[in-house]
Amino acid sequence: MSETETAVKPIPLTNDGGDHDRFAHYVYRLKGDPRDAKTLVTEAIVTGTPVRALCGKVWVPSRDPKNFPVCPECKDILETLRSKG
Repeated sequence: MSETETAVKPIPLTNDGGDHDRFAHYVYRLKGDPRDAKTLVTEAIVTGTPVRALCGKVWVPSRDPKNFPVCPECKDILETLRSKG
């Protein structure tokens, strides 16, 4: 792989309800997007536009994430990304 190529693991999109609704999720932000995650969530709440979590869940934020445990899959992905630097 050359310096300009990037390996990207596809993240499956899910909106099946399931266990994902029991957790608070980390919002996926496209590389180069100048908005931080808080801004993306605020815009999604105001406009009703869905956001995507690191684990692939797609939803329109409407709950206080402080009331829910963090999604273990999102947490693992974030820790992996942070360890890579």
